[in-house]
Amino acid sequence: MMGTLPPEQNNLFYEFSLEKHIPQDHLLRSIDRFLDFNEVRSELDSFYSHTGRPSIDPELMIRMLLIGYCYGIRSERRLCEEVNFNLAYRWFCKIGLEDEVPNHSTFSKNRLGRYRDANIFRYVFDAVVQRCNEEGLVKGEGFAIDASYIRADVSRQRAEAGPIDWGEPDSQSRAVTEYLDALDKDAAYKRPQKTISLTDPMSQWSGAKGPAQFYYSTNYLIDVHKGVIMDVEASPSTHAFEVGTTRTMIDRVEARHQILPDRLMGDTTYGSAANLGYLVEEKHIEPHVPVWDKSVHKKGIFPASDFIWVEEENEYRCPAGKPLRNGWRNYKKPRTGIKKDGFRDYTSRKADCDQCPLKPQCCPNAATRNLVRSVHEKARDVARAINQTDDYKYRTFHERKKVEMCFAQMKRNLRFDRLRLRGLNSANDEFLLVACAHNLIKMAKYLNRPPPLYREGAPAIP
Repeated sequence: MMGTLPPEQNNLFYEFSLEKHIPQDHLLRSIDRFLDFNEVRSELDSFYSHTGRPSIDPELMIRMLLIGYCYGIRSERRLCEEVNFNLAYRWFCKIGLEDEVPNHSTFSKNRLGRYRDANIFRYVFDAVVQRCNEEGLVKGEGFAIDASYIRADVSRQRAEAGPIDWGEPDSQSRAVTEYLDALDKDAAYKRPQKTISLTDPMSQWSGAKGPAQFYYSTNYLIDVHKGVIMDVEASPSTHAFEVGTTRTMIDRVEARHQILPDRLMGDTTYGSAANLGYLVEEKHIEPHVPVWDKSVHKKGIFPASDFIWVEEENEYRCPAGKPLRNGWRNYKKPRTGIKKDGFRDYTSRKADCDQCPLKPQCCPNAATRNLVRSVHEKARDVARAINQTDDYKYRTFHERKKVEMCFAQMKRNLRFDRLRLRGLNSANDEFLLVACAHNLIKMAKYLNRPPPLYREGAPAIP
């Protein structure tokens, strides 16, 4: 017989427990055991008044934001609706069936106020990284670094050719005001921009990923042992800013977690002379990075590697044994010869080249041969030597791809391919939260996995 629903719900009282209705293998139950907000409260304590009406619990708001970034819920208005309807979300946020969910506008007020002042998202992210370290997911032997483009929340139509007269800062939007403040504080942000967004001028116009759009870069520093994100930093999408985050993130990980890797893996973008000098000379880290070298000549011409460097004489020797020096004149006041880019020019004498039988293979279209040498050339030589080892060819090449897997997890599974907030600070907050969600999911994956039944040394099954 076909059953039918009762005409109305007649029960007057219900006994209902959220705890009993959340599966033991649910993702939120798995990551809940790794969260501790006691220190977060103490960190925010000075930003709240000790009198007046109680505010919304900051733990509740951060838990709701983590749900949004774990499940790809991009709208805070929709996030509040989902938490209101979903039992698992209510359980994770520690609110009962009849408790009221905060209004979506509360997130904006707190994020741009006390949360930004306390840098609380960075604090939560560091706490999660520390927990990963304590649980044994961080080995600290090898790090990989890379950047990925994330579309800014702007329209292509709201763009003009620079430079732009912004007028009075008080009449501008928050993103424009932050941009103008950043220009005053750091001259590096005064970069040439052919196309500037009127909505979010800190974002970078780029056509590297297809039709030109405005982008930010999320820079990841990961531990290659289990793919834990050790640090993350937002930057405009230019090579100079992306490479500059290397120093920022390595120094921060060392200061906050006392971890300094033995080797760092990256692509050619991170093979600049200054970056290699920082890794080798300051941090004593092996650079498993291709050297960014523009001195490669055409086939049939002697490469720079055929010239011998003589340290005592501060000169090169060409294949014919003639010297190449950094200036042939003697000055009363000695000159370093170092240019703004950190390189020196070494040039042969025209008289030596004119009568040299090897000139067609050395400088056929020039009067003399010229070589450049960086002040960090020893660090570049270290990187070149590492690039020729079997460890680099068969190990580093594959481990470096793990950072790309983190970007794939971010864009495909967490559905984070476009920013929802504007400005560099807001982009950094979003990148921190999505990286925090990534690490929490990573811990849930590895630490809640049951041991294999058939493994070497396992007891026999009766």
